[in-house]
Amino acid sequence: MSLSFPEYKKAIKSLKLGKHLPNAIYIHRSALQQALTPELNALINNASNVFAEGNTWNIVKLLKRDFKLTLLNYPDFDTYAYPALNKSITIDLTEHTAKITDYTQSDNPPILHRKEAFVLPNYPHFTEFKAITLEGEQIGLYQNTKTIGFKQQWTRLIQRKGYKLNQYGRLEQVEITKPAAITEPQQTAQIQRHLTAINRDRLSAPFQKLAKYGYLNGDYSIHDYGCGFSDDYNECISHGLNINAWDPVHKPDGKKVQSDIVNLGFVLNVIEDYDEREQTLKQAYSLCDKLLVVSVMLINSSIFEQFKPYKDGVITKRNTFQKYYSQAQIREFIEHTLNVNTIPFGQGVIAVFKCPALLEQHHIELQFNNHEWQHITKRPIAKKLPERIKQSVFEKHTELFESFWQHCLHYGRIPANDEFEQSEQIRAVIGSHNKAFELVQSQFEYAEFEAAQHKRQQDLLVYFALSLFGKRQTKSHLPNRLQRDIKMHFESLNQALEQAKVLLFSISSPANIANACSQVFEQLNIGEFNHSQSYTLPKHYLNKLPAILRVYIGCAAQLYGDIDDIDLIKIHMRSGKVTLLKYDDYSKKLPLLTERIKVKTRRARHRLLLLPGNEYPLQPLYNKLDFIEADINEYKAQQRFDKRLSDMLEGSYQKQNGPIGIFYKRCLSIGEVKLKGDKFIKKLKNLTKVHFPCSL
Repeated sequence: MSLSFPEYKKAIKSLKLGKHLPNAIYIHRSALQQALTPELNALINNASNVFAEGNTWNIVKLLKRDFKLTLLNYPDFDTYAYPALNKSITIDLTEHTAKITDYTQSDNPPILHRKEAFVLPNYPHFTEFKAITLEGEQIGLYQNTKTIGFKQQWTRLIQRKGYKLNQYGRLEQVEITKPAAITEPQQTAQIQRHLTAINRDRLSAPFQKLAKYGYLNGDYSIHDYGCGFSDDYNECISHGLNINAWDPVHKPDGKKVQSDIVNLGFVLNVIEDYDEREQTLKQAYSLCDKLLVVSVMLINSSIFEQFKPYKDGVITKRNTFQKYYSQAQIREFIEHTLNVNTIPFGQGVIAVFKCPALLEQHHIELQFNNHEWQHITKRPIAKKLPERIKQSVFEKHTELFESFWQHCLHYGRIPANDEFEQSEQIRAVIGSHNKAFELVQSQFEYAEFEAAQHKRQQDLLVYFALSLFGKRQTKSHLPNRLQRDIKMHFESLNQALEQAKVLLFSISSPANIANACSQVFEQLNIGEFNHSQSYTLPKHYLNKLPAILRVYIGCAAQLYGDIDDIDLIKIHMRSGKVTLLKYDDYSKKLPLLTERIKVKTRRARHRLLLLPGNEYPLQPLYNKLDFIEADINEYKAQQRFDKRLSDMLEGSYQKQNGPIGIFYKRCLSIGEVKLKGDKFIKKLKNLTKVHFPCSL
């Protein structure tokens, strides 16, 4: 093992053959002689002789970032379509140690796919391996590669697609028994697509997102592709927007018009034919000039129990087809079909930006839409008076200069002419923005402006750090406003990116996250702080957090999507996770937890947990008082509620546990009390009930 780590990395970097993943390269043993350098070959052979007795492996995994390799043994590599891992030996080439993992007794071992990627084209079974992969691709087995790595998940996926594996692991279609009214082969012809459209009394989810991000302000032409009953179209028309709509059933006379923005809302999930689904997506994309928004129904674990599986979806009771996606699956489908990058606007709402400038503008607005500087603090005029002529100008146009000062605070710099709506007026009064700033800084607290400068610089660093996390290239199409910000707050774009890179890398340190959480808790005294473990706080404090925590949470938000409907954010200090908590009505004194979403930024995935409400009650927020500022009326009202409830239950008021917690542990667990709507129902010995409203 004489090869050094730098030499090893250089040799790995030059490899062309094998299956390449972000962190490793996999190569079959038969390809090593031709694929690797003699030195790398010798390294593997020596490691094999020492730790694997030379022969008990057929795949080598070469790690890119660590001086390690893993020898993998798939006994059925040649004979079974998707062989299971028998044993792995991970060898630390620095420490000269090995870790052996045996899967022979496991019910859920790792599975190997795309075997042709591991071998050379002259391998005896190469053509057969390619055919196996093609079979899986044709029925959509590889739409979400993050969930197919183990035997049980792989088998369930194949079953959902309507197939099974034969003795050689090849796919065989299973004949599905249909209800009496729906029989093969007329199944497809009887699917009632026209029944999937629904009436709405408000904007659909994708149009709500478009409105939220400012795309329904009249500056953009819009096309609603697959508009259903045209509720979104009619609403937008009533606002005077430039919108067209088309639907093959409900608005066939509508025209497919090239537009800035195209909405493909809940269309892909009702198309049972995979090829048609792809063509529909491509056609909608071809019609948009700047932005495509795609929306689908997200998967629910109970779907396949309620409805009959059909192809890669289900047949509903109304004989309509529905394809339910996970967030990762729909993003992968769009990216694979269109060869683009996607941005989540929300759960099941995915955006594809054709216009780079619009994409950057979108990300900028996400960071800079919080106006923290609303109040006006004037200096005592008697102490420091500017020249009398300037004072009289300020007195005559106080409202105009106050508005200008607010814009200076918002940008953390002097606004450009096109960034201040009353620019012509103020230049007519005093000559220029620079002269206006000279005047207003003598009338207001300059420290306020310095704080605004610092915040703007931090906003920019968060923006660039999240751009790096999302692997967005922004250098060639920065909006003018962003160029001005960079010129004001940094020496150059490169300096800004370097500082942002340091900030992004800093979130990988648990100590950094823990220190930041501790400082925020000491400063705000809001939320639930578990030392060195986690910190939970209300979502509306997000833009008040230091940059490192905004990036930490922002990375999770990029993976999950829009977090507007989230109430509390739990920052895990050690594990790289963020938990998003959603309640039924957070304004209540006892809100109930309805969703808990765990986002793992290190693994680039998230998991949605829908919490039950039938057999077990939804979990109340026991300590809501901890999440309310002590100097507002709501705090005192919550305090009175908690105290009265505690007295009612004859429990002691303990802030660290919370009276509601005592209540549930003591009463709910033995069935004395239950929560119904916003009232507590206490069961008495004589079987009568007493109602205690939550508004106590």
